[in-house]
Formats: sequence, structure tokens, C-alpha cells
Amino acid sequence: MIHHIPNVLSKEQVNYFRTEMQKVEWINGQKTTGSLSKNVKNNQQLDIDHPLTQHLGDIILHELSQHALFTSAALPLNILPPYFNRYENGETFGFHVDNAIRWMPDSNQKIRTDLSCTIFLSEPEEYEGGELVVEDTYGYHEVKLPAGDLILYPSTSVHEVTPVTSGCRIASFFWLQSMIREDAERHMLFNLDQSIQNLRMQLGDAHSEVVKLTSLYHNLIRKWAEI
Repeated sequence: MIHHIPNVLSKEQVNYFRTEMQKVEWINGQKTTGSLSKNVKNNQQLDIDHPLTQHLGDIILHELSQHALFTSAALPLNILPPYFNRYENGETFGFHVDNAIRWMPDSNQKIRTDLSCTIFLSEPEEYEGGELVVEDTYGYHEVKLPAGDLILYPSTSVHEVTPVTSGCRIASFFWLQSMIREDAERHMLFNLDQSIQNLRMQLGDAHSEVVKLTSLYHNLIRKWAEI
């Protein structure tokens, strides 16, 4: 399931990110990709070891930890530190699938990439092309969101970034392992959680139906979670 998560970063935060990014050198994006993806990847990235990459990534992780809609949709167990990329002058990243397993930096911990995330840092009107295209069982979905918004989609999906024909597309991207491995189960839990939140506003936390559904929600997590 694909989820649009709005306002992960404020416009002020986006402006701060963009200002700081202008002060550092970008590198060839092929330095951080696998052998197969190198054939279709043509973009730029911030050096993953640069202090700015780590600093901006920490800001994103802090904001995500407080974003209820993101937590409801992803049910994250481990989140890899965010990276940052840039596309301009016809740069693109052709259709590919993300690596299934990745290493947490500076550790021996491996995580399964259940979900892929992109936070847009350029406004849609700043560039032409550059759509994130995600293929799933329902077809192709073109995504081009306001700066500060996040798209969350299963890492099993084949996807691409179309060529940027004018302007500049800047984004953050990263992966996470969910407590719930299966996408269908995550989607059911998300719908149940959203229904509970709506009922809480209408009926209050103490209403018997709210308590009953909340119990069901947590018992399903208890049944399906891998931690």
C-alpha cells in the first residue's frame, strides 16, 4: 500500500535543509548503489559520511518519531539513516527494486527493507519530470509531492525516478523494517487504527466500542509483530 504522509518537515525546515545543502559538494550517486542498479542510476547524492548528511538525517528521524500518521502506516521497528539525492539536467534512476537487506551504519545489525520512503525537498513547480513512479498490483502510480511531504511504499515495488528535464529535484530517501512484515496486514492495522482514532474523537476514549477495538488492534499486533 502506498501512503502519502504530509508535513513531515515544515517549510522552514525545508528551507534550512536547502540552504545547508548549497554549502557542500554533491557526489556521483552511483557510489552508493548495487551493481545492477548502477546501469540505470544517474543522479547526485550527499556523501553518506558527511556530517551534514547525519545532521539532517537526525532531524528527519526526530520528526518521524512524533508523526502519528507515519507511525500508524509504517509501524517501524528500525529506520535506516536518511540519505539525500539531487536530479537535474536529464538525470534519472530507471526501474529497479531496492536491496532486500541493508546494514545499519557502524554496527553488525542487518535489517530487512520492508518500506521505502522519499521526502520531497523541492516544490513540484521547481522542476519538470522527476516523478517517482511506483508499480504495484494496481498499476503505475506517479508521485510528485509538495516539499516536506513523504511517500511511503513497499520496498518490493519496482520503481523509478523519471528524467528531470528542467530545474532541480532534491529529496531524502531511506528504508525501514516494520514490526509487521506483510503489507496486507500492515494495511489492515492502519485502517483499523484510523477508525479507532475517529471513534475516539466522536465517542471518547472510555466508550466500550473504542476499548473493544483498541484491544483488537493491540492483540493483532501481538499476533503478527516480529521484534
